[in-house]
Amino acid sequence: TPPLSLSLSRIHPLLFSVLPLSHSLSPSLESIHYFSVYSPSLSPSRIHPLLFSVLPLSHSLSPSLESIHYFSVYSPSLCLPLESIHYFSDVMYICPFTGLVTGTLTSTNYKLYFISLERDTPFILDVNLGAISRLETISVQSHGENTRGMEIVCKDMRSPRFAYKEDASQPEIVEVLAKHAFPLSNDLPLFAFLYKEEFPVDGWKVYDPMAEYKRQGLPNESWTISKMNSSYEVCDTYPALVVIPTSIKDDHLKGVVAFRARHRIPVLSWIHPESQATIVRSSQPLVGPSDRRCKEDERYLQTIMDANAQSHKLTIFDARQSSVADNNKAKDGGYESESFYPNVELNFLEIPNIHVMRESLRKLKEVVYPSIDEAHWHSAVDQTHWLEYIRVRRTPLMGGTGRALCVITCVFQRVGHGDENHANSERSPLFIQFIDCVWQMNRQFPAAFEFNELFLITILDHLYSCLFGTFLYDSEQERVAKEVQTKTVSLWSYINSQPEDFTNPFYVDYEHQVLYPLASVRHLELWTGYYVRWNPRMRPQMPVHQNLKELLFLRAELQRKVDELEREASSSRGSLSSSSEHTSSPSHSGGTPLHTIV
Repeated sequence: TPPLSLSLSRIHPLLFSVLPLSHSLSPSLESIHYFSVYSPSLSPSRIHPLLFSVLPLSHSLSPSLESIHYFSVYSPSLCLPLESIHYFSDVMYICPFTGLVTGTLTSTNYKLYFISLERDTPFILDVNLGAISRLETISVQSHGENTRGMEIVCKDMRSPRFAYKEDASQPEIVEVLAKHAFPLSNDLPLFAFLYKEEFPVDGWKVYDPMAEYKRQGLPNESWTISKMNSSYEVCDTYPALVVIPTSIKDDHLKGVVAFRARHRIPVLSWIHPESQATIVRSSQPLVGPSDRRCKEDERYLQTIMDANAQSHKLTIFDARQSSVADNNKAKDGGYESESFYPNVELNFLEIPNIHVMRESLRKLKEVVYPSIDEAHWHSAVDQTHWLEYIRVRRTPLMGGTGRALCVITCVFQRVGHGDENHANSERSPLFIQFIDCVWQMNRQFPAAFEFNELFLITILDHLYSCLFGTFLYDSEQERVAKEVQTKTVSLWSYINSQPEDFTNPFYVDYEHQVLYPLASVRHLELWTGYYVRWNPRMRPQMPVHQNLKELLFLRAELQRKVDELEREASSSRGSLSSSSEHTSSPSHSGGTPLHTIV
């Protein structure tokens, strides 16, 4: 992004300045260049308050860390706790597109920031430390003696590489990054607990379980909102409030709790407002190799079906492969037998486990980064099987449109939340696949969703950024124990404070209409806006979200004109009606209605 000469009064209100203490600002503010540290592909309006660099053109940054001072341009009280700031000079970014780029690298406890020494068109790269999956040393002997190499493997499809000279007077770059990229392993707090930005909207109030259940028409005669798990003693991974059948008694429920893995009993997730068809989730039953039965569990599922008077069948979608489910029986797990559960139809979705999904994402990363083989693009993407796995993830979502369908989603596979092991090998791309499915739906129905693509990308970026508390920890119980809502900022505070950036200008209210997406692979596309965004050859010259903002402004202007025309038309009809009382004409007894169409 080319540097911009700005006056102090024009600085975006969410900026931080980096000023060498050894130099004062030039009397002319026009001699200062401002560089975005967030992402060169994002518009300035989306830059979150870390950071804009202020570099006097006549001086370079001092190599001494102590000579850098951070202050807030917005408010003296607004300060990011950028402790342990480290500055490294003469670092070479091994760019896969343009070759070596020499510059300076700054590391805080939140972000890595590299800027080239080129002043006219500086190259800028930044990485949220939370997005770092692992740090690896690489061989860079061709770059001279005493040169070390580093590869930063990221969770967002990037793996930038750097080369730098060993300097005994400076700390090791890899050690500095590792310390803050993996804070819990170094007895440091997560950055989200240090970040104290204030927004006009409180994102923690966006979701209220009681309000959401009320919106769905709950409780009703068949379903009740239970506080049985209010202290998380029944199931530590379930929320405090759960919806269960009204007729189920506590003593009956105890048998069901004991028969389900990790006590994840079937609880309601969604109910259709008209047909009363429900989506219910649970874990696998503990039938074991001897096919144990549980009368309480069998009656519980029958009660779920009976809750919908129109339903005569209970359809269970088990996400696992049938072979895996059979193997789980040997470990005291298993699945519902159609012989023991009357009126039940069991469907295995045959979705591979997280190891296969993770390998598929790894292969996709090799296809899209750092270079793309144009001649074999489609075949290379096909060999990753990524779109095939997106297809199987979408299929059960389509099944929910049936008239009297009751679904139990068997959530057996880990979704990336480890108990105590947060290693890279335990992270699942399931949430990325879910957001990808949403994008596929958005692409097929471009007017059905009020949010745009930037909204989805922002969610995925902050899934790992550790700037917000929204995606921290594995369960509601852990979030309550860590006081996440009072000690961190919600991502929704940021998003809902600037909705114009994330709004789809083509949105049309599809209320009471069912969307029927095409789930075959030939109708799916690779989400290049997310997976391939780091390749400059795949990036549009004008960011798509910028065009959407302009369309939003245009739509607002057109709507304003429509409103004015309607008021004028209404006034004209009133005048005509008044005059017709004095001069009535048989040939004009029925006026032609005025319709305004945009």
